[in-house]
Amino acid sequence: MPSWNIHTAHVERLLAEYDQEELGIHDVNCFLFGNLVPDIYVGYMVAHTTRTIPYGATHLTDPTFMPLPDADLFWDSYVVSRPGLQEATDLTLGAWAHLVADRCYNGAVRRVIANKDLPHGDELRIRKQADFDAFGRMLTITSVPHETDELLRQAQAFPQYPLAQSDVLAALDAAKTIVDKNREEHLAEEPDWNLLDAAFFAQTFEETHQAIATQLQKRAQGLL
Repeated sequence: MPSWNIHTAHVERLLAEYDQEELGIHDVNCFLFGNLVPDIYVGYMVAHTTRTIPYGATHLTDPTFMPLPDADLFWDSYVVSRPGLQEATDLTLGAWAHLVADRCYNGAVRRVIANKDLPHGDELRIRKQADFDAFGRMLTITSVPHETDELLRQAQAFPQYPLAQSDVLAALDAAKTIVDKNREEHLAEEPDWNLLDAAFFAQTFEETHQAIATQLQKRAQGLL
């Protein structure tokens, strides 16, 4: 699965290529934070949260090897407008985008593994994660979500599960640490890959970007 530096890079590209109105985004800060939300309670991105929620529950998927989050189920459950319900918040849209990204990247890795007929296991997981870590460090990112009253309101109102204020603040600290670390440990040259390669990440980044951008634009245009 992509780490927060990759999710952040996707947000930055979206906002570099489109006006936020074209994407139906009102509060960029909340959308950016939403792109991190599904990982907050899973236990490995943010330390000492008030509770833990299994990855399968936060990402709407079975806890299998390279799980594929059900972004479509999330969209239908929490984004689609329904009479009497408030319009989906920017934080909720960001959480959906996170699931799309995880699905795209994990699906692409699955195809590589299947094509090479590689056995599942810790060795494969370590090779995959090393490549994702390297790719993330190749990205130049600067965006860090920050605390606002609106962010706290949307976090508390997140329809899948409410986020406690202390957990939001801890996640904001974690996000800043990741951006700072990415700058300090930036890779200017292509690394030695373990399982994947530059072409894989270029193609998957583009496919993920197009999947997110297309659906957000259609929603903003009233086509969904």
